[in-house]
Amino acid sequence: MKDVEKYPNEDVKYGLSFKLSIVCSILMLGTHVGSLLISQRRTGTQCESKVSVLSSRIMQVISWAITLIVLNKIQNGKYIKFPWILRFWWTSSFLLSLARAMIDAHCVVTNNGHLELQEYADIISFLASVCLLVVSIRGKTGMDFSISDDITDPLLNGKNEKHAEGKRDSPYGRATLIQLVTFSWLNPLFEFGFKKPLDQDEVPDVDIKDSASFLSHEFDQCLKYVKETDGTATPSIYKAIYIFARKKAAINALFAVTSAGTSYVGPYLINYFVDYLNEKRFRSLESGYLLALGFLGAKLVETIAQRQWIFGARQLGLRLRAALISQIYKKGLILSSRSRQSRTTGEIINYMSVDVQRITDFIWYLNTIWMLPVQISLAIFILRMNLGMGALVALAATLTVMAGNIPLTRVQKRYQTIIMEAKDDRMKATSEILRSMKTLKLQAWDSHYLEKLITLRKTEHNWIWKSLRLTALTAFIFWGSPTFISVITFCGCVLMGIPLTAGRVLSALATFRMLQDPIFNLPDLLNVIAQGKVSVERISSYLQEDEIKSDAVEYVPNDQTEFHVEIDGGKFSWDMETRNPTLDHIQLKVKRGMKVAICGTVGSGKSSLLSCILGEMHKLSGMVRISGSKAYVPQSPWILTGNIRENILFGEPYDSDKYNRTIEACALTKDFELFAAGDLTEIGERGINMSGGQKQRIQIARAVYQDADIYLLDDPFSAVDAHTGTQLFQDCLMGVLKDKTILYVTHQVEFLPAADLILVMQNGKIGQAGTFEELLKQNIGFEVLVGAHNQALESVLTVENSSRTSEYAAVENETDAETSTNQEFPHTKQDSEHNLCVEIAEKEGRLVQDEEREKGSIGKEVYMSYLLTFKRGALVPIILLAQSSFQVLQISSNYWMAWACPTGADEPLTGMNFVLAIYTLLAVGSAFFVLLRASLVAIAGLMTAEKLFSNMLHSVLRAPMAFFDSTPTGRILNRASTDQSVLDLEMANKLGWCAFSIIQLLGTIAVMSQVAWEVFVIFIPVTAICIWYQQYYIPTARELARLAGIQRAPILHHFAESLSGAATIRAFDQQERFTDANLCLIDCHSRPWFHNVSAMEWLSFRLNQLSNFVFAFSLVLLVTLPEGIINPSIAGLAVTYGINLNVLQASVIWNICNAENKMISVERILQYSNLASEAPLVIEDSRPPANWPNVGSICFSNLQIRYAEHLPSVLKNITCTFPGRKKVGVVGRTGSGKSTLIQAIFRIVEPREGSIIIDDVDISKIGLHDLRSRLSIIPQDPTMFEGTVRGNLDPLEQYSDTEIWEALDKCQLGDIIRRKPEKLESTVVENGENWSVGQRQLFCLGRALLKKSSILVLDEATASVDSATDGVIQKIISQEFKDRTVVTIAHRIHTVIDSDFVLVLSDGRIAEYDTPAKLLERENSFFSKLIKEYSMRSQSYNSIPKLEK
Repeated sequence: MKDVEKYPNEDVKYGLSFKLSIVCSILMLGTHVGSLLISQRRTGTQCESKVSVLSSRIMQVISWAITLIVLNKIQNGKYIKFPWILRFWWTSSFLLSLARAMIDAHCVVTNNGHLELQEYADIISFLASVCLLVVSIRGKTGMDFSISDDITDPLLNGKNEKHAEGKRDSPYGRATLIQLVTFSWLNPLFEFGFKKPLDQDEVPDVDIKDSASFLSHEFDQCLKYVKETDGTATPSIYKAIYIFARKKAAINALFAVTSAGTSYVGPYLINYFVDYLNEKRFRSLESGYLLALGFLGAKLVETIAQRQWIFGARQLGLRLRAALISQIYKKGLILSSRSRQSRTTGEIINYMSVDVQRITDFIWYLNTIWMLPVQISLAIFILRMNLGMGALVALAATLTVMAGNIPLTRVQKRYQTIIMEAKDDRMKATSEILRSMKTLKLQAWDSHYLEKLITLRKTEHNWIWKSLRLTALTAFIFWGSPTFISVITFCGCVLMGIPLTAGRVLSALATFRMLQDPIFNLPDLLNVIAQGKVSVERISSYLQEDEIKSDAVEYVPNDQTEFHVEIDGGKFSWDMETRNPTLDHIQLKVKRGMKVAICGTVGSGKSSLLSCILGEMHKLSGMVRISGSKAYVPQSPWILTGNIRENILFGEPYDSDKYNRTIEACALTKDFELFAAGDLTEIGERGINMSGGQKQRIQIARAVYQDADIYLLDDPFSAVDAHTGTQLFQDCLMGVLKDKTILYVTHQVEFLPAADLILVMQNGKIGQAGTFEELLKQNIGFEVLVGAHNQALESVLTVENSSRTSEYAAVENETDAETSTNQEFPHTKQDSEHNLCVEIAEKEGRLVQDEEREKGSIGKEVYMSYLLTFKRGALVPIILLAQSSFQVLQISSNYWMAWACPTGADEPLTGMNFVLAIYTLLAVGSAFFVLLRASLVAIAGLMTAEKLFSNMLHSVLRAPMAFFDSTPTGRILNRASTDQSVLDLEMANKLGWCAFSIIQLLGTIAVMSQVAWEVFVIFIPVTAICIWYQQYYIPTARELARLAGIQRAPILHHFAESLSGAATIRAFDQQERFTDANLCLIDCHSRPWFHNVSAMEWLSFRLNQLSNFVFAFSLVLLVTLPEGIINPSIAGLAVTYGINLNVLQASVIWNICNAENKMISVERILQYSNLASEAPLVIEDSRPPANWPNVGSICFSNLQIRYAEHLPSVLKNITCTFPGRKKVGVVGRTGSGKSTLIQAIFRIVEPREGSIIIDDVDISKIGLHDLRSRLSIIPQDPTMFEGTVRGNLDPLEQYSDTEIWEALDKCQLGDIIRRKPEKLESTVVENGENWSVGQRQLFCLGRALLKKSSILVLDEATASVDSATDGVIQKIISQEFKDRTVVTIAHRIHTVIDSDFVLVLSDGRIAEYDTPAKLLERENSFFSKLIKEYSMRSQSYNSIPKLEK
């Protein structure tokens, strides 16, 4: 056969498929030739028309001869797949052989004949055609041409290049046909997983066709195709999904229909079987064995097809999920700002987690659509054969039950939608609370927000309860449906006078049990279709949201223009619908290498100007041209989880010289020395373990390293201290970037003189433009900013002069000052917001540890704690009892029917009406128990979920701040959403099903063994093998399920990060890199998930074959046992139950594994239910007096603070007293312990030794709420909550409107809010994004003004406002808090210069503490050095060397 001579250079390997196709085709040809000869020899054929038989046989022989010729051609033509025509022919021939085999079997059984040569030939040809059917479905020839073919190579490489590195190969991709059918390609993985718990990198890869990059590309092609065929701009996502999935779905449908069809062979044969047992003495053993073979063959085909379609559906789900997630991700990167504001991050993440999951669930149910009609029509056909017209009654009853379910499903769907909305609201609130945890603790609002979450959960809980009640009702209908239908049918038959024999009754009962499946599936199916439709529409509306217009900015090649940035007649708005644009009349031309400074008051449109250059805003008119690459530094730092170096490189290759130059220019060298792992230190989520200044500098370094042509910097100096600011300006803007075009927004006037052009923004227009000198001469508005700055500077200088006449004798030049200060301010351990850096050192630079996952089996205590949570588990025994009673009654009712109905046509033993009455009674009783069980499961499940949720919620919200710093929000959110959903809606049912299916299995075994106890001989060893298989399977499957659970969070986390930094990603043109990272994460999740699903099929396949074996054995036993030993009807009953044995056994294992997988959610929730808690909120025995603190003196004595037991102290022996009603300034280099001191006052960190006493009360002795609610703080990062202006200022609703307006007027926001139509009810979106950072800071000041406490703490509160606003804030504070204690941490020296006392911290110790005047008298005090440096720098701002224009 092998024509190898033709290819001297090639090595052709023939796959199993090709060899099999040749062997089977030869067999088929042989049997048909044989049949032809037999039919010639036979005299008196059973068929009248001899010619037609002969011609059909000859046609068959010719066809198979042609098939062999075609196969030979394929071998020479190097085909990778078999031609379609061949595959079609093989499928048809299978159907022909199947029909012939069934007719033969029918003839042999009914005519009580013996098998002859022709029948044996038919059996051989049937087996061969089954093999060919499988080959044709697979489609591949399996030939391997190992020849380097220049045409195909590059194509393949192009696709795989990205995945080539670190590619573990995919055993599924290389599996042979037999391995695919039996799933034995998983064996190596099981061997490995059995020896030790699997880790992520030990899980093999998915096949290239299941990889995210391939699928994402494929889905793009489908969308493109739909766009072209429909000629629309927005393609229908339904069509795209249809085109994407149709081929795989069609193959699945074929398997599903085969499986559904063959499952009815059993019920069809039961009547014949009972007849056979009745007439055993007249029948040959052969026909009995043939019946047994029929049962077994049907079971084998059914189980194989079933495993294949279930696996196929899972795989298709995986493919669709990967494609949709990548679409949602890509869309997230290009959403316009308005679309972004209309949908919160939580909602968009829900599309990715919940909605995509629902669509993949639908794919799984899709096959039910094809199976339902097949199942129902076959059932009716079998009933028609047995019961004649009675079948119509059965059909009517079935349809009634189905129709009754539809309204229930409708209501259920409504509930589901409402539950989703309620859950969205709760998740939105949860994520906001977690994000602003620090603010809530500092303001003592955590209890209020906890109440808010509990209220939201209550709403959700009520709807879930309604939904579960309905579910209990549907469960009642389902379990009751077979009995209901059978009662009606049998009554109908009696009325119509159709005789009921045992065989007919048993066949009917088996059929009704089969019908339970489609009836069960219909409402589920409708439900899933409804949910899927809602989800597709949600995703579809999201994918059609406004995008950033790619034509908003024109890109001009560098050589065609001298301008890097050009805006002509620009009119821009954030919102398309508003009449008044955000920016108007913008005219701007920036030449190459120019430095443009942008200044103006809070909310005047400075950041918007940069956004319009980036193309982030809607362009209403005008044009924007850009020439060259751009880099962007946003105002609030955007830092990715990962190490510092990755953040700076941002996808560029590492070049050590350039890298070192960059970090030097950005003043990061010293910070890196402090970190244990240097620049490889892990950064926590949102950069929590970095101080604001470090995050800002890392961002600037990222921009500098990109080496772009145009730099857009949004207020880059606000978060850094004065000294670092100057250094950045000199080394970075005027140093490394001196030849670049830079547009920078700034509030610090000292950075303006160096600019070639200054733009002063006023109400969204460029109010003035020119150089520093020109603007000062113009005298409109600009000098307000400068004036405010000069005033501040003056205050510093006057203090300095009054205390000492010699001006700056000590220092001639700045560098000298710099070196001396640095020596005396040793740059010590970094005092980040939450000094975790030291802790990092311990864990080699890791802050956020990998998510904890339990290894090994899920502990008994997890199950016990779940079962005993509600009423100590009192309902569990009642539930089990109810299910057992149901099972007993169900079996007795069937037993009664089998026993009471006659076996032959002779008269019934008792009156038929009496038989039916008893049957009905038993049926009604069993249905009642189902209702009881379903209701109890719903109640117990929901109550348990509720209790566990409330435990977790209280535990998390009472956890200390350190927990939130080292735990990414994603992890907590995952537990609160996905895992909690499992507990709410699935967990109780899954555990219940475990018990119920075991009870059912025991019932079936009892019935079978009652007839022929010999079945036990084989049953016991088979059960042992089953248990061994399960034990072998569980370690691998459990770890795969856990890995899949853990790998889900990074996809969502990366997406959330990308959404918040989308503007930066676009500015750096990094969309592709982030999209690839997303694809990699999807693959990381797909790998364990896919192998977990395959592992389930691996186990089910093996268990199914074992139970088929038991069933076959019991049939052979019943056939072989001599007549008279067993009652034929009861034997028939045993067979009726035995038919379902494989389904039951599989469902037991499936339910146990499923419950164990779901149990992981309980385990994860329990992990967060007993976290270490903060000190009590209120201690009743020691509550402070109502007017405490009255004076406001704060006394520290020997205060020592460390962040963890094994870490060195951050504050060391701090002993000093802040006198009451005075202003105290706290200064020190970045990292000296300033923020920690503040946290200690609020007990965010607890002292290790020493105490803090406020007005004679030791704060560690009173409750946290009593302490925090009496102090005020304006934090460094202003936090706002979604809601209204009013809710943000006074969430506890303690103040009247007049008081709120008064506070708003004082903090300069009154007029802005009066202009808004809703006044105090004006909306605040997520994070307060619709207010500028400066305005948010003013809101925080408003909160402090309302609280009117005796102690106010300002944590660098005016970092992000311009000098003028800063001046105003300082003025308000000095007026409003004049006889209160004010503690200020500041970067801007003038904010502390007029304090009564100054505390200088260095290395966690007190360096100096005295009045400013006293400190300035001492020449070498730290404070005088800082002042000197500031005043020199600020005075020299006019003399900064100007660049040549």
